[in-house]
Amino acid sequence: MLKNYRQFSRIVVCTLLLLGVSISSSRADDDGEERGLPLVVNAKWKEECSGCHIAYPPRFLPERSWRTLMSGLDKHFGSDASLDAATVQEITMFLEKNADQRHRSMGGKPILRISEMRWFKSEHDEVSSRTWRNPKVKSPSNCGACHTQADLGDFSERNVRIPR
Repeated sequence: MLKNYRQFSRIVVCTLLLLGVSISSSRADDDGEERGLPLVVNAKWKEECSGCHIAYPPRFLPERSWRTLMSGLDKHFGSDASLDAATVQEITMFLEKNADQRHRSMGGKPILRISEMRWFKSEHDEVSSRTWRNPKVKSPSNCGACHTQADLGDFSERNVRIPR
């Protein structure tokens, strides 16, 4: 009986460990962090977008959102970020091809701010409004203020440093 109990205990422990690993890896996929995926890169996207802010990874928004953003560059969050037609087409195609395929826009309208995505809110729910108002952070769109490897597409928690 004791031998069977030990075997049963080992099976239960192994099952729980495997279940924990499975839950943890699926959670990483669901919450937008996507550890282990390399940042896909397009030279024009990197050059043009990182001229004003980090070049946000395409996986952060759905295809429809990127298409809407790219079609309104003349009024891009209060700035004129217009580009020539060929560059717009190349970057748009890159963003659409690598866009988030799991999360959809809410309420029929495309979400234009990454910080309005449900996964973003869930990942940052512990961040206080005081942190967002910190002059070194300024807003949720300033990923690089806390994510020290944001420019490399690494948003993992191990590289987060909240400015004081």
